[in-house]
Amino acid sequence: MTGHYGRQSASGHLHVASESKEPYPADVLEQLSLDAEQVIARYPQPRSALLPLLHLVQSLDGYITGRGIDFCARTLDLTTAEVSGVATFYTQYKRHPNGDYTVGVCTNTLCAVMGGDQIWETVSEHLGIGHDETTEDGKITLERIECNAACDYAPVVMTNWEFFDNQTPDSTVQLVDDLRSGAPVAPTRGPSRVCTFKQVSRVLAGFPDGLADEGIGAGPASLRGVELARREGWTAPGDGSDATSADSRGESVDGIAVGEQSSVDTPANAPDERPGGQDAQEQAKEDDK
Repeated sequence: MTGHYGRQSASGHLHVASESKEPYPADVLEQLSLDAEQVIARYPQPRSALLPLLHLVQSLDGYITGRGIDFCARTLDLTTAEVSGVATFYTQYKRHPNGDYTVGVCTNTLCAVMGGDQIWETVSEHLGIGHDETTEDGKITLERIECNAACDYAPVVMTNWEFFDNQTPDSTVQLVDDLRSGAPVAPTRGPSRVCTFKQVSRVLAGFPDGLADEGIGAGPASLRGVELARREGWTAPGDGSDATSADSRGESVDGIAVGEQSSVDTPANAPDERPGGQDAQEQAKEDDK
């Protein structure tokens, strides 16, 4: 599935297909606005909610549409160029219609030498599509991934960011065939099923689906180092100190709450305030009174 979507101008505007600029139906816009209010309420400044709002748009449209850009800009008091600049920076924001399932084949060094390159070539030929292209039925978008952050299970394939470990060309072909046919598919680790791209986008927007703690996260290969250290009695520098012991017992250390860290940085600036600027100087005077 190809199309002239997602062209970016030198000024940063994202040019999208004209049909993607059609206004949302009134009932859809009403619910979208209510969801956006919930997201924005989590941030001290409305513009900070842009990333989750873009995911929210994708949960409805399947990619970053023209109407989605307009909605984010209007809701957050930004320009469409500012929204487009963010939407074109991160690869999780799609510039053209995405499939129900994004299948990412890792072809970085370790996965490549363990078979990732062969997996890519096989599944790409099987589906008849290349990188960032989608099958005609709209089910699969295929991507080459630089790293899936699971080198201990190389070669790894991800489907909508769920892990499929120790893959082979045949197992990956079976995976995409099952996804296209609607057969039940379960990742190697994590939840018992793979959600669609739109469903995952809503989770990334900040609306949990209850699957985050389902299944195991770290398998045996990931835990071997920890198990070996425990068996051999190895400890990291500083282990056994009073601070560590107190923290492990759930007590505060030097006035710092458990699980929090002190900072050597200067206090954060207020929104749009320059470090050490007039606003900061005036605040310092007030603090000294």
